[in-house]
Amino acid sequence: MRRIVVKLGSSVVADGDGEPRTAVLERVCDALAGLHRGGTEVIVVTSGAIARGMRVMELRQRPSSIGELQAASAVGQGKLYRVYDELLRARGVTSAQVLLTFFDMSARTHYLNARQTLSTLLDWRVLPVINENDTTATDEISFGDNDFLAAQVAILIGADELILLTDIDGLFTADPRLHRDARLVGEVSDFAALEDLEIGHTTSPLGSGGMRSKVVAADMASAAGITTVVCNGVREGALAAVLAGEREGTRFTAREARYSSFKLWLKYAKPSRGTLLIDAGAVRAVREGSASLLPVGVVAVLGDFDAGDAVEIAEAASGDGEPGRALGKGICNYSAEELKQVIGMKSTAVREILPRATEEAVHRDYLVID
Repeated sequence: MRRIVVKLGSSVVADGDGEPRTAVLERVCDALAGLHRGGTEVIVVTSGAIARGMRVMELRQRPSSIGELQAASAVGQGKLYRVYDELLRARGVTSAQVLLTFFDMSARTHYLNARQTLSTLLDWRVLPVINENDTTATDEISFGDNDFLAAQVAILIGADELILLTDIDGLFTADPRLHRDARLVGEVSDFAALEDLEIGHTTSPLGSGGMRSKVVAADMASAAGITTVVCNGVREGALAAVLAGEREGTRFTAREARYSSFKLWLKYAKPSRGTLLIDAGAVRAVREGSASLLPVGVVAVLGDFDAGDAVEIAEAASGDGEPGRALGKGICNYSAEELKQVIGMKSTAVREILPRATEEAVHRDYLVID
């Protein structure tokens, strides 16, 4: 069964005054209801709660403080969902509101619970409408206009396609609002080729995203084998064209999925709390030999973390104590304090100092290499 995640940015949901773009949302819900009736499983990720709250409270510009942003979201959240609920119900589709935070994605138990809830809703033929729970999120852990959240949801439920709707036609060689000669990039299969493009953080007055966050979200999703499209959700016919498989916007082709669902979660969702610098022998062992990382190969421990936290793995630079080339990410079996006691030691010496410790600093099964 086909499974699609459609994400609507703030500029698609609301106009410059914060009023809902009713005609746009009606077209989107028409398309989604048609997919739903045809058997496709659809999940919506929406922005716009803060924009809606701003309009209700007659705020002239987007607040800058986290407290005011959370308050605006609290005012707008229910009102935004009610628009979706009424439009979808009028088209014979039952919807459900789901609020997620970064913590729900980063904590493994919460992550699996979210997957189970969404799977049950889809089994019940209910269309989930997801937003970040801005009323409890902070500026350090918010998802950036929900682009990252949409990618995480797509990975979480194993979507076939992720569609990111914005107010421009796709990814351009430069910002088309600033450069008249900017050209639309129709397809991306090599993310390294994007380094020469001017991909900025330009956002609408109501949103917090920008094209860069969409490219990063597309990179995340396509690495999980999910085709991603960025297109103009305001322009009539654009979404319908994408859903029909026609060329529209910018298509990021799916890459061969290299990782299990657990390692995708580890790579993209679980935040790192520190960094391990490792020597050349350990680099070869983990990169080429598919080995676990042992304390003997660790040169330095940066940061303060507990056993079970995720850490970045990097090559040790030439004696300056700074990270060199990034290698990957893993879940450490030691706290930072414990690992500092046994840096560079072989397993027999480690057991003498930490008799209950496991042999591996990071087990191969809990290690993802870039």
